[in-house]
Amino acid sequence: MEVKIRGNKIEITDSMKEYVKEKLSKLEKYSLEEFTANVLVKVRNFTQKVEVTIPLKTLILRAEEEAEDFYSAVDLVINKLERQIRKNKTKLKKKEKSGIKEFNIDSIIDIPEDKEIEIKRKKIEIKPMNLEEAILQMELLGHNFYMYKDSDLNSICLVYKRKSGGYGVIEGE
Repeated sequence: MEVKIRGNKIEITDSMKEYVKEKLSKLEKYSLEEFTANVLVKVRNFTQKVEVTIPLKTLILRAEEEAEDFYSAVDLVINKLERQIRKNKTKLKKKEKSGIKEFNIDSIIDIPEDKEIEIKRKKIEIKPMNLEEAILQMELLGHNFYMYKDSDLNSICLVYKRKSGGYGVIEGE
């Protein structure tokens, strides 16, 4: 396991590096392939935000958390990453059967086989509009995202609310 840690508006001390490495080593019990963890620590007002990205061959594990204390934020991020690993257990089992072995599945908490995941599907009419109209529609519906056909770009786009405030747009090709 390799850990690349950098700070934004904060100097990363040796004790901070060691704490992050110690906590990330908890993920090794899942028998991850040799991985590189990219850690970014940011300071905002009186809080510290920790972002961790772990690119693997078949998926990318990513989590971010914000807390008043750096060490609390790291603990919260590690918990999120472990939940992601458990959540992707079935996907990883399929990969293991096809010859790609990344996790020691036995070390992950079992999810009952009889429990079925419900997936809801919805068909929508995608109307041509500009970005401002799409944001207005999203706000009127009270949703965090809205899909529309951009009349200027002539492509399917998704506008969403960002956690940090403001909006983001994902454009289709």
